[in-house]
Amino acid sequence: MTRTGVLAAGLLAAAALCALCLGTPGVSPSRLVGVLSGVLSGVLSGGTADGLEAVVVRDIRLPRLLLAVIAGACLGAAGLVMQEALRNPLAVPEMLGVSSGAALGVAAPLVLTLTLPGWAYPLLALMGAGLGGVISLVAAGFGRSPSAVLLTGAAVAAALQAALLVLMVLADQLDLQVIFRYLLGSLSGRTWQAWHGVWPWLLVTVPLVVLCAPMLSVLRLGDEDASALGLRVRHARLAALAVSVLLIAPVVAVCGPIAWVGFLAPQLARRLRPDADVVWWLPWAVVWGAVITVWADQAARLVLRPVETPVGAWTALVGVPAGVALLRGLRARPRSGAR
Repeated sequence: MTRTGVLAAGLLAAAALCALCLGTPGVSPSRLVGVLSGVLSGVLSGGTADGLEAVVVRDIRLPRLLLAVIAGACLGAAGLVMQEALRNPLAVPEMLGVSSGAALGVAAPLVLTLTLPGWAYPLLALMGAGLGGVISLVAAGFGRSPSAVLLTGAAVAAALQAALLVLMVLADQLDLQVIFRYLLGSLSGRTWQAWHGVWPWLLVTVPLVVLCAPMLSVLRLGDEDASALGLRVRHARLAALAVSVLLIAPVVAVCGPIAWVGFLAPQLARRLRPDADVVWWLPWAVVWGAVITVWADQAARLVLRPVETPVGAWTALVGVPAGVALLRGLRARPRSGAR
């Protein structure tokens, strides 16, 4: 295993240890092994785990940890797919109307007090995310101009966020608190039931992401070269957007729009090996997305304890300065080349 793999595995293991041990009640690392073995034996035997620590680890901390890992992995992969398909390192879900559209699809029935089954919310998020992404892509000419994609996506995202604000005005006080926390992205209170809205989509999306990676490598060559190789550029971009929407929608439906993970994870993957291709970057974007989300969730749980803050606030605190630094770097490259 390379140094990068050791670093990522160490960070993820440390975050998982904090997620399972820290909190109320606290569980020591030596005690955690016994608790997990008891939980596993209880699951295999069909019984229940004994003791408060076992119940807390099994029913609260473990599903939250696994959901953070899956959410971060999906967002990291979606961010890389979007950026490579549009050939723009700033093409993230938050700036293309995808996350805002998914959030609007989930928040609307909450405000309108519509009673829907749990499986319907990922579908609503999927429809909203697809609508926001398609409008941005079509209005920007299918990504021919990176700056046009960013400007159009920002306008679409602003319009969808304005619609969300209108819904929040119409909501009562109790629904408003729920919607506000949801819009910032939160893993608080997520149990094993949340998995019912995630795992069916993973069975469909993971093979599509693997199949999408070679196509993204061709798109990196540019529209003319990709067309010369027989790739239909517009169809390829729409397919990549569809894969990104399938990755993002179930996460947003369950956890809310966790911002900037789809930006940070691909950037870290590229920095580790700039001369590689999408096939190599994709698994590392998945890994770094999981690391970022799990650590951000620990900050959300523990920094202001006993009050929990939204995990999306912590990812934004890191993502916004990183985005500004990337913009400065992109502006500096032409100047250095001119010199």
